[in-house]
Amino acid sequence: MPKLTLVSHHLCPYVQRAAIALVEKGVPFERVTIDLANKPDWFVAISPLGKVPLLQVEAGDGEDASNAGTIFESAVILEYLEETQVGPLHPTDPLARARARSWIEFASAMLNGIARLYVAPDHSTFDSAAAGLNGMADQVEAELDGRSTGHWFGGSTFGLVDAAFGPVFRYFDTFEAEASLRLLDGRPLLAAWRLALAERPSVRSAVSPDYPERLKQFLLARHSFLSRQMVA
Repeated sequence: MPKLTLVSHHLCPYVQRAAIALVEKGVPFERVTIDLANKPDWFVAISPLGKVPLLQVEAGDGEDASNAGTIFESAVILEYLEETQVGPLHPTDPLARARARSWIEFASAMLNGIARLYVAPDHSTFDSAAAGLNGMADQVEAELDGRSTGHWFGGSTFGLVDAAFGPVFRYFDTFEAEASLRLLDGRPLLAAWRLALAERPSVRSAVSPDYPERLKQFLLARHSFLSRQMVA
């Protein structure tokens, strides 16, 4: 069996997706965390885009050394894990699988919206970013309303869409705790899904215990409209 190493950063939500998928599949892996503000030379040498996550695949004992290499970009890492490891996290039906991939992209768009929110320099820009996130949350609520049963996005089975949204909701935990900013209220289906994700062991273990404080300090350092609403 190949040895897998996930190259990480403490706060990166895309790293969390890969970590969640690995845990859900029961795949042994090592995690190496780097400082993206001071990238080590070995990382620069193997990361074409200079970003995390990376998944380093080393050939196992007796395996062909050509079956080794480094994979970058979280979407590609997730697909590699789907193709090589047991415990599928995508639906088997082609249309359902394609729709799941679409909603993973939607989760990425929400992360971009979150970034616009926490870097907004003034009230007007902040309100615009908040309105955009509210509209996206409404779309998620509407999609969940069409679900037949179960706690998860696709129904009764945890999947990669869930793995993608778990890190999204962590930001809102901090927004609520540190700035009393409650952007997701009034959406009962989203709230129930968010709670189920927060309690999922794979989602909980995707970050270190000091993640909330690390995220708080990161947000304060943006010197943005949001950071000025937070208690240092």
